[in-house]
Amino acid sequence: MASAPRTKEQTLNWLRTISGELCTTTLKRLEDTLPWYGDMPPGRRSAVGLVAQAGITSFISWFDDPKSTPWIAADVFGAAPRELLRSVSLQQTLQLIRVTVEVVEERVKDGSESLREAILLYSREIAFGAADVYARAAEARGLWDARLEALVVDSILSGEYDDDLPSRIAALGWHGHGEVCVLVGTTPSMLDVDQLRRSARHMAADVLIGVQGNRLVLVIGRARPASPEPTADAATPATGTATGTLATAAAAGSGAAAAGNGHGTGTEPTLSFMDIAVQLEPIFGPGHLVLGHEVPNLVDASKSAKAALAGFAVARSWRNAPRPVQADDLLPERALAGDPLARATLIHRIYRPLQAHSTELLTTLWCYLDNGRSLEATARELFVHPNTVRYRLKRVSEVIGYDATGAREALILQAALILGSISDHDGSTRRR
Repeated sequence: MASAPRTKEQTLNWLRTISGELCTTTLKRLEDTLPWYGDMPPGRRSAVGLVAQAGITSFISWFDDPKSTPWIAADVFGAAPRELLRSVSLQQTLQLIRVTVEVVEERVKDGSESLREAILLYSREIAFGAADVYARAAEARGLWDARLEALVVDSILSGEYDDDLPSRIAALGWHGHGEVCVLVGTTPSMLDVDQLRRSARHMAADVLIGVQGNRLVLVIGRARPASPEPTADAATPATGTATGTLATAAAAGSGAAAAGNGHGTGTEPTLSFMDIAVQLEPIFGPGHLVLGHEVPNLVDASKSAKAALAGFAVARSWRNAPRPVQADDLLPERALAGDPLARATLIHRIYRPLQAHSTELLTTLWCYLDNGRSLEATARELFVHPNTVRYRLKRVSEVIGYDATGAREALILQAALILGSISDHDGSTRRR
């Protein structure tokens, strides 16, 4: 003869009586079925047990009056310490909920239909509650990361570092190795930060993103070490800059060939920073896009940032400037705008090497530029054959890497000669 069904009050009293048994059985089941639970330190296992116990106790209160505490499902996770949220993933939390619900269902399978329905409904609320807790935690972490990233980018742009910068960079999960470049452009009307990061990851690069009004700043680093640099780079002047695109076309070509062979990086080639900038170009808004020079590490990124910002400010003065353009290809415009780094770079990269190598080459270059790049006019002024002028211009290109026969490079060289002569005059005046 079947026993009479329990009333709700009797069911509540019975649930309160077996709540301790349910908690003990749940913890035993967790240890038997979830390997990650057994591997946890005792303190965290105890915290997980508190969550399971709170869930069972909360269910009993909710079964008594579902409308009295509408947010009780989310409050279940308040029993655990904050660090548990960082050590237990959402997937593991859902496994915990499933085991707990299975234990309760097995124990009350002979109960009333309303009790079994209540368990199903409550388990659903608990799952949504867990998802809500983790979503809010992820949102808070995302907002914190965004503020921290903005702080790091601002520090890089201003060059005002402190001892905490490396730890802040590490907290952002920066995966860059070695060289860094800064890319500056306009902010698009709809910036998809996630798409930007995915695009960078596909190119084995990492980025820090800074939005400053209508200006978008990317600090780009390689996510794997680059190929070893040629030994000739050791001769680069100590001005913190590198030769621009126009002056290093031949070197870039040879570097690309080595990258295509996969040297130094395993099976995949290492893209140059200009290649990365070209592929990221569609993400930026309309207008100029300027890439700073390469620096050895993230701490030195302020040098690249200053060059990129200075180039971005004057890029409109180059009518046919490519997009993207190297900041070092805008050296004349930057120097005219008063950028001291551009002036020093022009002098130390072009004027001083020619002056030290041969006064004859320096004079030939100056005459060639003053005569509108005419070989015949230059030869007449110097009383030499035009072939001699050609030979000397070739030597100039070999010494400094710039081809004086190109219109844009001629402008760069002319600016370097003017600034170098001014520097010489100032130096001799000060010596008097």
